[in-house]
Amino acid sequence: MAQQVVKKERKSIWTRIRETIGELKKVSWPSFKTVVKSTGIVIAVVLFFLIVLVGVDSLLGYLYELLTKGLHR
Repeated sequence: MAQQVVKKERKSIWTRIRETIGELKKVSWPSFKTVVKSTGIVIAVVLFFLIVLVGVDSLLGYLYELLTKGLHR
């Protein structure tokens, strides 16, 4: 089984910058309203899971305290 060696073409930094700018022009960017709405959804989901995790942590901490205090009596 022969393995092919692929040589990478060396490009100058300016060629890479031009290509990157050309690709960025092809991107369909979302509207500001869409970005704000999506950001609001992300923040809401993060806050929801923060509340859930803090609740679970508090519950487990309370149960741990019950177990450790119960063992020392």
